[in-house]
Amino acid sequence: MSVADLLRARIQALASAGRIGQFVSVGVAGASLETVIVALLTGGFVVEAVLAGRPLVAKAIGAEASITLMFLLNDNWTFADHGGAGPVALVRRWLKSHLVRSVGLAVAFATLYVLTAWTDITFVVAGGDIWPTVANGIGIGVGLSINYVAESLLTWRVHDMET
Repeated sequence: MSVADLLRARIQALASAGRIGQFVSVGVAGASLETVIVALLTGGFVVEAVLAGRPLVAKAIGAEASITLMFLLNDNWTFADHGGAGPVALVRRWLKSHLVRSVGLAVAFATLYVLTAWTDITFVVAGGDIWPTVANGIGIGVGLSINYVAESLLTWRVHDMET
């Protein structure tokens, strides 16, 4: 098989509107869980805010819970027909997913940093500059795109079954 054929097969494997929709839905569930955990741990909702004043620790806990939830949902729904069977294969996919998500998160942070620290863009709405929020959304979108491609090709290897 030529390089062009391999590339075409991978692009076709990625171009599943249903899978993309499921992946985005799973991402919304993960982001929601992380947000709730951070709020509970830092906002005084759980035993006098266990981690009040330590939002990065709360975010790390929330991110881990979110990544694990998203992995389980993707493994059992989005990519249910992909990936090897058995506990060893499951743990391998979970570890790959963590690595992929770490890269996607780093890209999202870098995008936010570049769009806010390296530009003079302002986007004023009702007297407040919402550019950082818009830039964060762009970063999330870039990270999500990278995560989808990498999870599809590296974690669940969708192209193996669709070529």
